[in-house]
Amino acid sequence: MANQFGSLVESIKSKVKALKKSKKPYIKMDKSSSVKVEIRSRKSRLLIDKTMKVADRPGKRTVS
Repeated sequence: MANQFGSLVESIKSKVKALKKSKKPYIKMDKSSSVKVEIRSRKSRLLIDKTMKVADRPGKRTVS
């Protein structure tokens, strides 16, 4: 049993070393237009919510 575990550990180590040596470039994907629209709409929704909370309590504080 211990021998099997040792060979498993060694095989994992060798695979990790091989992956480190390959150094394939990481290709960063750009956001799609639908994702960009979703991000903008979330930010807009948060700003609207914040503004509405301030508007519900006039004279207390300003929108920052």
